[in-house]
Order: sequence, then structure tokens, then C-alpha cells
Amino acid sequence: MKDKTDLTPKFKAMESLNNLPSYTRAELALRNGQDRPEIWLAWEGMIYDLSESRLWKNGKHYEHWAGQDLTDELAESPHGRRVFEGRVPIGILDQQT
Repeated sequence: MKDKTDLTPKFKAMESLNNLPSYTRAELALRNGQDRPEIWLAWEGMIYDLSESRLWKNGKHYEHWAGQDLTDELAESPHGRRVFEGRVPIGILDQQT
């Protein structure tokens, strides 16, 4: 039988995700590296801050632009979801907007 204490970090991570702020698509769009210095993007409903990434200078990475939901675009990228390994989301994309 698996020790239930092994699940504690997972539950804590899930709880911290529930406490993240929610942002609209309009709020996300302002964090494009042009209108504001922040470089944010959404992927699978979560928002990530890539402002410090050398690969996203000025809000652009190859043909991708920050400030938007890149879920569909990243599905076709050569690196896929592994680019988000180790990255902590800073918010939740409000899917109603």
C-alpha cells in the first residue's frame, strides 16, 4: 500500500494552482513585450511569465508572439510541452473572455 504522505506535495501544488489569479485575454494581450515589458503567454489554460527568457526577447520567439494563448501553435512545435517543464504558472487564463 502506498504511503499517503507521498501525495502531499501533489495536493499542495494543486492547491496553489487554485489560488492563482485569473486574467482575461485582453489582460494577457497587454503583456506582449511591446505594450508592456512583461512577456506572458498562455498554454493549456495557464499563464506563464517568460520575461526573463532570452528566447522571447521583445515578445517574439520565431513566428510566435507573446500576449496570447499559444496552445494550438505549440502543439505543432518541435519541442512540445517539455518547454514548460520546471516553469511555474503565474495565472489562469479566463476562458470566458
